[in-house]
Amino acid sequence: MARRSTTSLTPDEARELHKQALVIDTQQPPITSGIVFTPGMRKAVEELAKQGRTRAEAAPVLENTLAREIQTSEEARKIYIDMWDRSGVTIACGTYSGFDRIATAFENAVRKIANAQAIVSALDDRMLIAREAADIERAHAEQKHGLVIDFQNTIAFGDDFDRVDLFQGLGLRMVQLTYNLQNLVGDGCTETYQGGLTYFGRELVRRLNEAKILVDVSHCAEQVGWDAMDISSAPVIVSHSSSKAVAYHDRGKTDELAKAVAEQGGYFGVVVVPGFIRDRPGTSMADLMAHIEHLVDVCGIDHVGIGTDKAGPGPRTSSMVEYPDSMAASLPGEFNFSGFRIQEHRQTPEYNMEGFEQLGDWPNITVALAGAGFNEEEIRKLLGVNYLRVFRDVVG
Repeated sequence: MARRSTTSLTPDEARELHKQALVIDTQQPPITSGIVFTPGMRKAVEELAKQGRTRAEAAPVLENTLAREIQTSEEARKIYIDMWDRSGVTIACGTYSGFDRIATAFENAVRKIANAQAIVSALDDRMLIAREAADIERAHAEQKHGLVIDFQNTIAFGDDFDRVDLFQGLGLRMVQLTYNLQNLVGDGCTETYQGGLTYFGRELVRRLNEAKILVDVSHCAEQVGWDAMDISSAPVIVSHSSSKAVAYHDRGKTDELAKAVAEQGGYFGVVVVPGFIRDRPGTSMADLMAHIEHLVDVCGIDHVGIGTDKAGPGPRTSSMVEYPDSMAASLPGEFNFSGFRIQEHRQTPEYNMEGFEQLGDWPNITVALAGAGFNEEEIRKLLGVNYLRVFRDVVG
């Protein structure tokens, strides 16, 4: 479906709509760990660099530092909330378990959720954790910001299904079945072989259904997505991905899968990661609009939204943390559990996203949607109404 050749709203009108609308970023991984770089975090980075620590070793220290700072420093609270306010985002889905060592995944997930809860508690006049659809609606009505706690992997559950209920009690409401590599549940989208759900994975989907937790297949092998839809008694979603038909990438999805997700009542969030949405450098909002327009054609306007998966400058999800160039990403010889292969997956420095380098750039997306010819009702659906609908259908 071709969009109208004229814009539906002026840039100023689009920004005003953005301020009024329910805006849900359905994947913003470091929302409570890296969307800002506070004075305390800067000091910690300097000290860790002197000690010869890697960025991987620094990450949990910085996460803890931000949580403590927000609890104790008015300056840090202002820096953090100002970024949220500039973004105009009502709700962000933050990642509290992703790629990790199996041995440490459970402990790390608990720590991350505890830090998120501490941040929200310290800012309870401005923030909340969305445990049900009514919380999302309340955040919008009261002009607050909210978190949806999600996992981008299932390794924090280990081989213990009871942990589904444990984490549900801690606020978990969305779970991606695999990250890029294989786990007990199935294969990821950059794994050597592309199988489907294991028997363990099929049972886990049923347990997630019983716990009223959204099943997400964004990073999963295509067959895992098909198997999840076959097994699940609730709509399955893709919180953050792209269209392989527009720009091929292992992290993208085929039109067939995207259409099936929509037909069973699901949702497809489009990423803003530059190398995912364009097969060469020079990514801009026009590339993002190309994916959104195509997926609206495939899925229908009621099933598409935006999961930026981007919090800082550069080719990856990134964050606002400013690491010195001398600080290595990880220890020499350490296995890359992310599953991304830098060259193959377009994660090299020449890939950047013009118009979106931090959470505060979110209004630029709404301006681009209006420029692409989407009308006000369609924009509101893409910004948040569509995700709210599936969240209500599954979580309650």
